Amino acid sequence: MGSAHEAYDAVMGPRARGGVRVSPPEPGGKDPMALFTAAETAAMRRALRLAASPDAPPGPNPRVGCVIVSAEGRILAEGHHRGAGTAHAEVDALTRAGERARGAVAVITLEPCDHRGRTGPCTRALLDAGIAEVVYAQDDPNPLAAGGAARLRKAGVRVRSGLCRREAERLNRAWTFAVTRGRPLVTWKLAASLDGRVAAADSTSRWITPSVARRDAHSLRRECDAIMVGTGTVLADDPALTVRDEDDRPLPRALQPLRVVVGRRTVPEGARVLVDDRHLLVADHDPRSVLAVLAGAAVTNDAYDVARPEDSGRAQERALRLALGRAGVAPQAVGHVNAHATSTPVGDVVEARVLARVLSAAGVSATKSSTGHLLGGAGGLEAVLTVMALVTGRLPPTLLPGGVDPQVSATGLDVVGPAGRSAPGLRAAVSTSFGFGGHNVALVLTRG
Repeated sequence: MGSAHEAYDAVMGPRARGGVRVSPPEPGGKDPMALFTAAETAAMRRALRLAASPDAPPGPNPRVGCVIVSAEGRILAEGHHRGAGTAHAEVDALTRAGERARGAVAVITLEPCDHRGRTGPCTRALLDAGIAEVVYAQDDPNPLAAGGAARLRKAGVRVRSGLCRREAERLNRAWTFAVTRGRPLVTWKLAASLDGRVAAADSTSRWITPSVARRDAHSLRRECDAIMVGTGTVLADDPALTVRDEDDRPLPRALQPLRVVVGRRTVPEGARVLVDDRHLLVADHDPRSVLAVLAGAAVTNDAYDVARPEDSGRAQERALRLALGRAGVAPQAVGHVNAHATSTPVGDVVEARVLARVLSAAGVSATKSSTGHLLGGAGGLEAVLTVMALVTGRLPPTLLPGGVDPQVSATGLDVVGPAGRSAPGLRAAVSTSFGFGGHNVALVLTRG
């Protein structure tokens, strides 16, 4: 985490530095390389590295780099954005270039902004500096800032776009997601052993993951504006929720994400999450009511086989009916099921028959078709996806490359296809998980 190159590699992949890595042609389209010179491509690669520099703290602004290139292809100056309220990448580079910028080419990872926020519009700065040409990677998806390319063209500046577009979009994927979707990008981190455990029974284990996995987790943390846990985690583990380097040393305070604790239980005064003011306690919104309520759950075990389910599915059905009863939810009120559905001929047919008997009105998705099994992590992720279906009113897809199994079709089960499905007004959903040895779990989740 100590250099711009390392940050760039974390986002782009280490091979990006070894050679020219630009977006491949769109299907049926022209090679983007044909539109740009080698000097412009090299400058954009450098701008992407600058944009990924570790001195830009997490925040509401995109990561942007800018390189000023002479008409002959020589780099004159470079700059990057360092967080909200600081100079934008274009202004940073133009300031360093001075009069040398007149008649030069500005290579930028994001379309120059055309609005006034904490700083003035970058289009104005580029025009005042006498820039003759602008090459940028990604169109600005923010409607408040977009339009810079059109403004520059109208003023007589040559503008070209699309160089390393996909790489720029990947660098700013969290920001782009938030701007276009109106909600933050959430990364869910789970560490579990193959048997589904997260810690030793006596709580003596500090880690169950190797050092390389922990370093990867901190690389993910570095990309986040906030880290959120529940009060249960704070009380059990007393986590610091910091971003640390490869030597386990915390990064500077300015680069640390906000620490968020959600739940109604009291956080002790000496807890490490309270060490400074970069924390937020959401005490009035318990996780159970933020997005959805775990209304009912049940576990059964038929001990039939290490992997194969019992043919009648009686134990699976019992878990499902127990969970519905504990939730007080009628079967006909359930609009969605995230099925266990491992794509095994025997397992899928048994489960389909159970669901058809109990929840015949529900749209059934099998998200393992997209995620793979994940073993001990599968149930947790599928529960999250079930909650998201309740929140968004949209059922996740089942990829179905070979179509629906004829025996599953014969049950009359309503399988959600590869396009997903809109489900406005969805209020109750079920997630099923079946483990080795005949463990059967059913969760009933509801939304107000």
